[in-house]
Amino acid sequence: MILIPLLALAIGVALGFLARGTISPGFGVYLGVAVIAGVDSVFGGTRSVLEGKFHTDVFASGFFANIIIAFFLAWFGDRVGVDLYFAAVLVMGWRIFTNLSLIRRYLLTRYHDYREQKRQQSEHNRQRAEGESASSSLAS
Repeated sequence: MILIPLLALAIGVALGFLARGTISPGFGVYLGVAVIAGVDSVFGGTRSVLEGKFHTDVFASGFFANIIIAFFLAWFGDRVGVDLYFAAVLVMGWRIFTNLSLIRRYLLTRYHDYREQKRQQSEHNRQRAEGESASSSLAS
């Protein structure tokens, strides 16, 4: 489940690199802000999967709403002469790094829990094997 958003992101990036065509320089800022909004949503969705709070409808609506709002903010800032896309990039960049940090922590915690569980299982199996060998030597 966690790999689906990351796989979709990788496919989107690959398609972006493989696509032929040019984007007008004036439209590039809007597209860049929209892409950052999409990446922010993907990492937020990945984090919610790890927390067990993922809802598809919340993710999909947030994904498209973030893209539209970021696009509109950049467009509106361009119209009024204020670079509002900086605000969107700053906020979404901060959220991306925060989500990446939390994803890393969740994955490390799960890894450490897995390692501890394996260590305890191995210890349990070793003690059981020692107990069986002691009881068989007493029986003979």
